[in-house]
Amino acid sequence: MTIYFYKVWQPYGCFSNFSPHGIQIQGTYWATVEHYYQAQKFVGSIDAVIIPAIHNAPTPEEAAALGRCSSRQLRCDWDIVKTQVMREAVLKKFLTHTEIRDILLNTGNEIIVEDSPNDYFWGCGKNKTGQNQLGKVLMSVREEIRKLVSVTALTEKYL
Repeated sequence: MTIYFYKVWQPYGCFSNFSPHGIQIQGTYWATVEHYYQAQKFVGSIDAVIIPAIHNAPTPEEAAALGRCSSRQLRCDWDIVKTQVMREAVLKKFLTHTEIRDILLNTGNEIIVEDSPNDYFWGCGKNKTGQNQLGKVLMSVREEIRKLVSVTALTEKYL
């Protein structure tokens, strides 16, 4: 059974970047993965001055709107690094919050799909032909956490 998610209040809403699960990365606390991701678009760019506004946005929706403003210049390597930036933030989120880590691990080996009708890169898009990169990141993070849990269990058993 494929697991679809999109809105925070729907089943598996904790998989959304808009879920209220803060992360600490490089000494800075971000209210959501969305806040962090949108801010990273501008690191080192001429529009880096927008980063504090994204960081302090009261909601992930507002952070997303600030980050998606087409008049701002993104960092020059954004297309190259955006998936890794997302993966780092999603991994941190699920390592930080045990209650949602368990939800992710309990998905077994099911395919996870961001059911965004508008996003054909991170989601599956309206006609389900999108790349589903967020779903792929979640499945990769799930596998990495499984390995970490196994190593931790073995270490505890034999030390």
